[in-house]
Amino acid sequence: MSMPQLPVEYLAQRREDDHTGLLFEDKKWTWREFVKESDARAHWLLENQPQDGPFHVGVMLENVPEYLFLIAAAAQTGATIVGINTTRRGEELARDIRETDVQIVLTDSTQSHLLDGLDVGTNSIVCIDDDEYICSVDNLRNRPAPSVPEAYDPNFILLLLFTSGSTGRPKAVICSSKRFGKTIDLNHSELTRDDVGYNSMPLFHGNALFANWAAFWKTGGAFAIARRFSASGFLPDVLKFGATYFNYVGRSLSYILAQPEDPREKQTNLRLAYGTEASPADRREFLRRYGAKTSESYGASEGGLVIYPDKDSPSDALGLPPEGMNAAVLDPITYEECPRAEFDGNGKLLNASKAIGELVTLNGAEAFEGYYKNPTATNERMRNGHFFTGDLGYRDKEGYFYFAGRGGDKIRVDSENFSAAPVERILSRYQVVEMAAVYPVPDAQTGDQVMATLQVKDPGRFDPTEFSEFLKAQQDLGTKWAPKYVRVVSNIPVTATRKIDKPSLRRDRWNTPDIVYYRPNSTIEYRIFSHKDRDQIQTQLKENQRLNL
Repeated sequence: MSMPQLPVEYLAQRREDDHTGLLFEDKKWTWREFVKESDARAHWLLENQPQDGPFHVGVMLENVPEYLFLIAAAAQTGATIVGINTTRRGEELARDIRETDVQIVLTDSTQSHLLDGLDVGTNSIVCIDDDEYICSVDNLRNRPAPSVPEAYDPNFILLLLFTSGSTGRPKAVICSSKRFGKTIDLNHSELTRDDVGYNSMPLFHGNALFANWAAFWKTGGAFAIARRFSASGFLPDVLKFGATYFNYVGRSLSYILAQPEDPREKQTNLRLAYGTEASPADRREFLRRYGAKTSESYGASEGGLVIYPDKDSPSDALGLPPEGMNAAVLDPITYEECPRAEFDGNGKLLNASKAIGELVTLNGAEAFEGYYKNPTATNERMRNGHFFTGDLGYRDKEGYFYFAGRGGDKIRVDSENFSAAPVERILSRYQVVEMAAVYPVPDAQTGDQVMATLQVKDPGRFDPTEFSEFLKAQQDLGTKWAPKYVRVVSNIPVTATRKIDKPSLRRDRWNTPDIVYYRPNSTIEYRIFSHKDRDQIQTQLKENQRLNL
């Protein structure tokens, strides 16, 4: 038997498989049953295929089995599933649907009201919990497996998945059937048929599909889903499902660890978690409490670059790309490779301004398939034959890659360039800090100043003097890295995928009802940021024609 390459071929391997394939709440499906349910949806899609225009089906649902049945059905029919972000509202939501040429929207009675009064470009809105849809699928369930349509293109667009919007307006990333097949084959976490993957990240985002579900198409193991992320529901879920593996994004690990410690944490089957942007402190704490290793990685939604650790990766490093993916750190202006990072005995990055550049895949054209109907954004990513991620990083002498922040996290203070991520790592060491976000705000005269938002349990008890002493003791803190402004909150704003929403923090700056501390000069001593301070800075920004920044 030839090795499968496309999702439809992997599904064919599961058609007679009686191993458990899907778990949800108190229900389970074998792979055989899963494929049969997907067949019924495939027949439904073919019967409802629009006569004109692209075969684009918008799915606006929570994490429910129907979502997965529909993706597998699309793999058989040549339909495109558009993952609609259920946290979007109003015209932003309508525009997401219109601009991806959605012909049919599949939703349910708990979500459909979000579309009331909106121009989404189609009148075909179907609720999966309506009797008409349920009966229609029931009537199709016993039909033979659908034949692959004559016009089926093995490279068709299987998924349109929006970027998280953590650095700007979300864009619809193209994922072809071929790309999803390659992701299935990768199985970077070396999961087996005996593993049970648990996912509570939204299915409209690539992390859930690529970092977890895809691997089980290949192994035939079980995939368990939660309707939505719940920090309090995490432990009961992984115990109930017998989960051995889970994926996470952004702050979700921090939320889980904010729950009271429970002796049952040591009773789970968890052995591995795979995700992005958790702090080193949270990863260490998760290992202590749950006994499971968390593995930080890098994966662009666009698919142009993947980096994950190996057994020899330094603790702060992302790791290395898979074989065949030629990655580098380039100066985005000159396209020249940046010098390798140099560290002192305390781990301080000595040549940050030279070593930090953009994470780039030199052969990225093979992996990045573009943004749907957005050639400007696509061309911004593909330059000089390379895929530019828009994210910052550096590389050590052994070749390991490190994350240095999002593209908008580049900061320039007194002509010194550096990135947010190394500063965030230092601030996260402070014992009361649960999460740190660092970003540039305008200096009153030129360049930037550093602002940090710190999430703590009780903002009212934050001690600025103690925090100042902590910063002074950090031997790897760059001379320009200490924040000028420190905003203290109980909850940092996040996107739908639990990534820190830095655009909103940058828009707020110091104009917030939250407590903000201020360092008026080069001395690392903080005091409350007053109305007088705010007025004075606003006046200086106006005088220097920098209010528009």
